[in-house]
Amino acid sequence: MKNNFPFRTCDANLNRLKEGIRVVEDILRYELNSPIAHKLKELRHECKVPNYLEIIKYRDATNDILKPSTNSEKKRDNLEEILISNLKRAEESARVLEEIYKLYDVSISENFKNIRYQLYTIEKEILDLIKNK
Repeated sequence: MKNNFPFRTCDANLNRLKEGIRVVEDILRYELNSPIAHKLKELRHECKVPNYLEIIKYRDATNDILKPSTNSEKKRDNLEEILISNLKRAEESARVLEEIYKLYDVSISENFKNIRYQLYTIEKEILDLIKNK
């Protein structure tokens, strides 16, 4: 592995990706009783990296300069807003991981690209589901 590999960026985005998917998965499972939750669970389990034990060594959540929430992050008006914000969070994180892993292993990068495109498709399904409720 190259010395300039951005470990903290990977750690934060891997966490953000899985957390975003999990929030959406749980709302679909418990509140909407939607089978789309199964797709999200499977997708969340695809969010893996081979160098996880190395990445976590660089975690520094205590000193994260953007840890405090913005005002817009502190308020949600409904489940739709929560779903959309978490889908966007997951898609953005998948894109970051796709780019970062080009430094390490292109096949891992392509996996995150695939995850991102699956999220785009699932997002449309979820928004159609909500619109028809």
